[in-house]
Amino acid sequence: MAKSYDSKDIVVLEGLDAVRMRPGMYIGTTGTKGLHHLLWEIVDNSVDEIANGYGDTIKVTLEEDGSVQVEDNGRGIPVDIHPQMKVSGVEVVFTQLHAGGKFNNENYNFSGGLHGVGASVTNALSRWLTVSVFRDGYEYEMQFESKGSGSKIKSGIPVSPLKKVGKTDRTGTLIRFMPDDRVFEDIVFDLDTVSRRLREIAFLNKGIRIILVDERKLENGEPFTQVYKYDGGLSDFVKYLNENKTVEHATPIYFEAKSDLVQLACAMQYTNSYVENTFSYVNNIPTSEGGTHEVGLKNALTRAFTELGKHANLIKDKDISLTGEDFREGLTIVLAIKARNVQFEGQTKTKLGNTEIKPEVEALCYQKLMEFFDKGANKKILELAIDKAKNAAKVREAARKAKEITRAKNSIENSNLVGKLSSCSGRKPELNELFIVEGDSAGGSAKMARDRSFQAILPLRGKPLNAEKKRIAQVLANEEIRTIISALGTGIGEDFNLSNLKYHKVIILSDADQDGAHIRAILLTFFFRYMKELVLNGHVYIGLPPLYKVQKRDHIEYVYSDVELPEAIERVGKGYQIQRYKGLGEMNPEQLWDTTMDPKTRSLMRVTLEDAANAELMITTLMGDNIEARKQYISEHANFNKVDSFKPTSNA
Repeated sequence: MAKSYDSKDIVVLEGLDAVRMRPGMYIGTTGTKGLHHLLWEIVDNSVDEIANGYGDTIKVTLEEDGSVQVEDNGRGIPVDIHPQMKVSGVEVVFTQLHAGGKFNNENYNFSGGLHGVGASVTNALSRWLTVSVFRDGYEYEMQFESKGSGSKIKSGIPVSPLKKVGKTDRTGTLIRFMPDDRVFEDIVFDLDTVSRRLREIAFLNKGIRIILVDERKLENGEPFTQVYKYDGGLSDFVKYLNENKTVEHATPIYFEAKSDLVQLACAMQYTNSYVENTFSYVNNIPTSEGGTHEVGLKNALTRAFTELGKHANLIKDKDISLTGEDFREGLTIVLAIKARNVQFEGQTKTKLGNTEIKPEVEALCYQKLMEFFDKGANKKILELAIDKAKNAAKVREAARKAKEITRAKNSIENSNLVGKLSSCSGRKPELNELFIVEGDSAGGSAKMARDRSFQAILPLRGKPLNAEKKRIAQVLANEEIRTIISALGTGIGEDFNLSNLKYHKVIILSDADQDGAHIRAILLTFFFRYMKELVLNGHVYIGLPPLYKVQKRDHIEYVYSDVELPEAIERVGKGYQIQRYKGLGEMNPEQLWDTTMDPKTRSLMRVTLEDAANAELMITTLMGDNIEARKQYISEHANFNKVDSFKPTSNA
């Protein structure tokens, strides 16, 4: 723990000049993800204070006017004059890019958010920002504004120097800011997004208390308030992820370990599921593409379980050889590490690339797993793990031939596609699109409507299998699933290879009704479970066919949602006719091309994976075996009272 924390500890790397001109370089996007990134930069700083032993509480308030406030009870940002910059530490932190106390190891042993760019970017992209510091018995205050218009806006300019406003016995920092509507497409913070991330941070930082208040949402006359605090840390996280599953042992396997290079915590619990679910984090950042830390853990788990099983005479020489995949079947794992100088790789920068971390994590996890199962009370879990692995190995061996069918370019695979896939003539996968279409009728229209130079059509003649409830052998036995795998060319599961993808846009095109929604859910579940990289790398889309056609003579407008309908009717004017499409098969090829397939006019929704843990919970709830959990979710989120409020034809 640092002896002092003053302005001299703030390292300055560069200024703010380019932030307003190219915000995407600093926060990724000016859409909703970038908007929330402003908040995470401030929250990350508060988490670092508490994670390193200073304070215990963070409060986030979504204000009625659209601004947001973050308050902690840490030490408070240094207020003395910075020796290099000749202004207060507060002014340095909010006006200099990459300025903070995290760039050496003296004030923060490990810190989160190092992928970010600091509080200064939040200031630069806000209309205004105010900061109050409670430190050394006094309260200090400073305000910043972004002034000007057009290309001549000056960002994050101090209104006045830091001033002392009174005495206090508090410590900590309070920051409030208003995102700049001249930068962002929308400046409304989403309660669910904020809530999920704060809950995740509380799980990852055992014992931290995070209070979320939404002044915009009243419950019984009071603002919505939620408190997140998990003394069990990752154990509580695993229990949360498995709450709608049947668990095989009540208490998760849990351990912590630390070396000079890395600090880690890990929790895991077996369920009766047939799939493995691993969620990893580095410095509180989700690493949905995995990386060297995940590889280290999985190697340790395989090695430890194999040695423990043989030592306990649970694994015999005559048994089928067990793989890491066998040991992880049905296992929910959360791994969180903290390290310095982390390097992120992958298309979405969510994969840890530090090679030195793999052997370190492997050694620490192996040691802790051996210690955990050395206790007699945990022998039952070991027996359970070995038994599940043996069963998984038997199924794996039985499924081997089925998996080979999906890998090999042989006559069996090709025959699966005869009469089904209408391929395109283009030979550049990055330009090609595959439409997975519901039913032969819609498939026929799509085949006639498409541009065959880059668009392929794969009609589904039956409902695919729900991959959430079946082993891989059963999934591969489903003809529709097999056809999709063959068409994409990537293989699945451990054999998945993104470089073999034949179509860089995989578009699910189904009817805008309950059956269509169910087919979308089944396909997305399959992609999430067995082709997750397809989703992570942004190759999966949902086609959005129109719900209505509003027509008055030659004036036609296609409407894609109920919200848009009244405006479309008003634009078309009196004497309109309206048609509601019940399915894609009702459209002729020209209409299908104009509304749903033409890249110039169609609407596509890219499927993203911002929050893998939340996606896991949703898929388990909606597609798993827990009927009560599904009923509860539907009851809370469905609109059962919706009625159509239009007449089929109007001559008014």
